[in-house]
Amino acid sequence: MAWNEPGDNNKDPWNKQGPPDLDEVVQKIQNKLGGIFGGGGSNGDSSNSGYSGPPIWIVLILAVSVWGLFGIYTVRPAEVGVVTRFGQYHETTQQGLNWHIPYPIEQVQTVNIREVRPVTHKALMLTKDENIVEIEVIVQYRVVSAKDYLFNVTDPDDTLRQATESSLREVVGISKMDGVLTSERTRVSADTKKLIQEIVDRYETGLTVINVNMQNAQPPAEVQNAFEDVIKAREDQERSKNKAQAYSNEVIEKVKGASDKLREEAEAYKAQVIARSEGETKRFLSVLFEYEKAPEITRQRLYLETMESVLSNTSKVMLDVNGSNNLMVLPLDKLIGNSVNRTAIPTLSNSPQSTRVQQPRNNVRNDARNRGER
Repeated sequence: MAWNEPGDNNKDPWNKQGPPDLDEVVQKIQNKLGGIFGGGGSNGDSSNSGYSGPPIWIVLILAVSVWGLFGIYTVRPAEVGVVTRFGQYHETTQQGLNWHIPYPIEQVQTVNIREVRPVTHKALMLTKDENIVEIEVIVQYRVVSAKDYLFNVTDPDDTLRQATESSLREVVGISKMDGVLTSERTRVSADTKKLIQEIVDRYETGLTVINVNMQNAQPPAEVQNAFEDVIKAREDQERSKNKAQAYSNEVIEKVKGASDKLREEAEAYKAQVIARSEGETKRFLSVLFEYEKAPEITRQRLYLETMESVLSNTSKVMLDVNGSNNLMVLPLDKLIGNSVNRTAIPTLSNSPQSTRVQQPRNNVRNDARNRGER
């Protein structure tokens, strides 16, 4: 009867008094391992069975080696590996071949930190002037801290979507409808980006906002036609302003040109008058210098030059001869014209008219001399 048959508790070796035999326990473990790895006893007799496989320490080394192979992992380019030990953050590994203690001690999660991820948000919003606009924006972001992205917030991407809606409503709520739809779209995008980044940084999500692009901004469909009419009217107004500004610039340029021309002419006239005055002054000073040296001669010279200047501008001269009732007329224009033809001069000098003309010239000189003496 076997020792483990029911009803015979006296043959159970574990019920014996005292501690079990250590050699016997080791022998039983070896027998069981031998059954697993191909060894075994004969006829079920444990006393004659033996372990014919490799030593147990080799088996353990092989098992640990195989288990360690499961810790090898690869981090792809643009990714980082986040290693957790017993569920707690341990380290961050870079791209390439890496190793960690296999499960269940450590686990690895890879995060792409270079991928640009888009989030689209579209909603109706109320502006500062109590108008409703329909806005659609696209937010581009990426992960900058894999540790914060995995452990600080349950769903960082959803957090960013909620931050986008909150920030956009805040910016649009302090802006007027015309600015949001036309000239202030860039400002709205920039302010929204700034607010989103502040929110995700406050929650330490490990995300950074790259760009916020406003894809569409328009009034609701119910008032779309009326709003288009307003836009056309505004465009016509701007066009009229531009035409008026262009005409104003043209007129101003013409006036500036005329004023510059007048100013230059005035400057030229001023310079001319000054130069003439300086010349007259120098001439007067030179005459004064000569007059101081010879007053009589200078006085007579001045008188003769003056008479020459006066008579040169007349075509006829009338002479009154002393003691005679005759009035003589000198046709200077004819005399000057005849003086050009030298062949006519001898004929003119022999004529009686020439004799009559010569006498008044002498009288003129005598009168000039007499006036100078006076």
